[in-house]
This record gives sequence, C-alpha cells and structure tokens, in this order.
Amino acid sequence: MSKTNPLEFLQEVRQETSKVTWPTRKETGISTIMVFLFVFLASIFFLIVDQILQIGVKFVFGLGG
Repeated sequence: MSKTNPLEFLQEVRQETSKVTWPTRKETGISTIMVFLFVFLASIFFLIVDQILQIGVKFVFGLGG
C-alpha cells in the first residue's frame, strides 16, 4: 500500500464525509426518544426479574428475612 501525504489524506477524508447521509434533527430526536424508552422498559423488566428471583431465593433458602 502506497503512502499518501497528509494533504491527499485530508482531501480523501473530505470526499468520503461528503458521501455520508447525516440524520435530520427530527430523526435524531426520534432515535433519542426510542433509546430512552427502551432503556426504561429494560430497567422495568430487570426489576421484575430481580424481584422474582429474590422471592425464589427467600422461599428456597429462607434467607433475607
């Protein structure tokens, strides 16, 4: 692979970044809301699973009060 000088490299980077399709403000907002929604749902799910496992351990081993 041949080495390119820094100027050529920067020109190639500029060409490649011009090909990128950047998301709109609306798309970014919707994606952010979806991430927070799924984080909330996952935290509720793991809270419920943790409570069920805690009850199971208390029942089987009689630990934790």
